[in-house]
Amino acid sequence: MDLYGFPAWIRIEHWINVLFVTLLVRSGVEIIATHPKLYWHDDSRPGSEWARFTRKTMPRDRLYDTLDEEESYSPLVSLPGRRKLGMGRHWHFFAAILWVLTGAVYIALLFATGQWRRYVPASWAIFPQAWHDLVTYLSFRLPSRLPGEPFDALQKLAYALVIFVLAPVAILTGLAQSPAVDARFPWYLRLWGGRQRARSVHFLVLLAFLAFTAVHLLMIAVWGWGRENSLMLFGHGDAPAAGLWVSLVVIAAIVAVNAAVTVWSLRRPRSVQRVLGAVVTAVRRALLRPAVSRQRYPRAAVSARHRVNGRPPDSETYKIMAVHGFAPWRLTVGGLVENPLVLTLEDLRALDGRQSQCVLHHCIQGWSSVGEWAGLPLRDLIGLVRPLPQARYVCFLTMQDTGRDEPGAPGEGHFYEIVDLRLARHPQALLAYELNGGPLPIEHGAPLRLRLETQLGFKMAKWIHDIEFVSDYRLVGHGMGGWREDNVYFDMEVEI
Repeated sequence: MDLYGFPAWIRIEHWINVLFVTLLVRSGVEIIATHPKLYWHDDSRPGSEWARFTRKTMPRDRLYDTLDEEESYSPLVSLPGRRKLGMGRHWHFFAAILWVLTGAVYIALLFATGQWRRYVPASWAIFPQAWHDLVTYLSFRLPSRLPGEPFDALQKLAYALVIFVLAPVAILTGLAQSPAVDARFPWYLRLWGGRQRARSVHFLVLLAFLAFTAVHLLMIAVWGWGRENSLMLFGHGDAPAAGLWVSLVVIAAIVAVNAAVTVWSLRRPRSVQRVLGAVVTAVRRALLRPAVSRQRYPRAAVSARHRVNGRPPDSETYKIMAVHGFAPWRLTVGGLVENPLVLTLEDLRALDGRQSQCVLHHCIQGWSSVGEWAGLPLRDLIGLVRPLPQARYVCFLTMQDTGRDEPGAPGEGHFYEIVDLRLARHPQALLAYELNGGPLPIEHGAPLRLRLETQLGFKMAKWIHDIEFVSDYRLVGHGMGGWREDNVYFDMEVEI
């Protein structure tokens, strides 16, 4: 094994990794733009953030929803930019899948070929040597490389940190932000100290990657841009001129790919949603869809304030129902069922099987909170109406005015969501009419809202008035699985 030269597979994976990391970072910026604040506690209490990337100040004297906190970042730094969370998520998860696969192949080949020795320290003596190298750099001199290796001690430790610490932590903290993982394995989230701590650590890892990249590029320039890139392109340092120009061409190609996918996302978002969604959905269904919620948070963990996302209906009909305690409200359950029903709120309360669950709410924007929800298990309602064999999905129609709530979106009308019938039968799939021991507040979906504890919050339709069992979600709206899926290009299945 030649510890100095770089074999072809390392050189190829190096440049592929650069491409995927740029896509991950830019799409990650788009995701954090939707809630540009970081917390250490799962209640995401306004004002308790330890970092914020917005100048917006929310009002204290009136109700606002978390959509008001979103920022619109430039496509120069985010993918695709301009408040396109749906697109950002598609690119982030697509790039993450490819990045993890690339990394898995890299690690396997690293140990299969013995190349791991170039990154894994052989003795503790490397630490004092790394300190000496740091002092040497600060003295504006270049330290000696390790015998027979392309790195000095400080560089070797830096690569070991990135490969064996930062990359795994990025993956593991990403999984800790999955409602499906957190619901199925609550102990895993506790390992990180909660969802918001995992999100904060995930962001700090991003900063570490960016710092490493900046220093890495500086070191390449210091040691000789042409020669170092000749090593990474051709496996030897004997062609510095070619290394300089070819590296610039490769970097330009990576920039061009980023520009092309940005333009594609902004001009043809539906195409991106379909193409990337097919890949991401397949992986998500295989790895996360089988998860069933097993959350049982203690009552003491309930957040003092549950954030609001979405504005309550503004119609006169809704206001009249609210004034009368929703006595005039009716829930219609129909579609492909044997026994359609029309139920009042009192009818729902009178049904046997009331269930209470204290769980962690995951918003797609990134904030979270713990609440105790109570109501009728959705599987009990399914048992009452008896879906026909061809019924495969459940559509929830609401009284929420989407044209008012998101005027920038192309679609108007009332909010609707569609979920798989198998998901609707999960033990903690709930039609909630109570929150934290009292009636469900108006701002949180009164008189009735959906709870799906392995999904992100936007799937949990609020202000429900109609439930329809359908054979195919593609028959509803634009056929993508819900109002946000149809109009702002979210993914239909959101276990992460």
